Amino acid sequence: MPSPSPSSVRDAARCGPELVAPEGVEAQTCVMTGGGETWARAYYRNTSGAELRSVLTLMGPGGRTVELHCALPAHDEPGSCETPRSPSAGGPDAYAAVAEYAGAGPVEEAPLLLRAGSDRAPVPETSDRPGASG
Repeated sequence: MPSPSPSSVRDAARCGPELVAPEGVEAQTCVMTGGGETWARAYYRNTSGAELRSVLTLMGPGGRTVELHCALPAHDEPGSCETPRSPSAGGPDAYAAVAEYAGAGPVEEAPLLLRAGSDRAPVPETSDRPGASG
């Protein structure tokens, strides 16, 4: 994924895992905070050979959402898409972001290729009891 730009060095990011779909899209989604503002950013690479579409959604406190539609060009270069920055209405943990990547064509017919979120899956608790699975 791309390295941070100089202006983003002082920004904080909470990112989900980097995910790869067999259809040729790699993605990672983050909630960004800095300067009293919060926004979502999705990093991607489209190796599918076709233009893809993405919807990036930032969900915040009180049911607030911001949604942005992005086009992913058909080339093997890393890119990013981000929602507009807005004043923070809570701590970074009060926000979540998700990006959904779909094929080209009519929205009703375009297959969902990948969904990438800003939260990592919880780590299962382990047990010291013999025979217990975690």
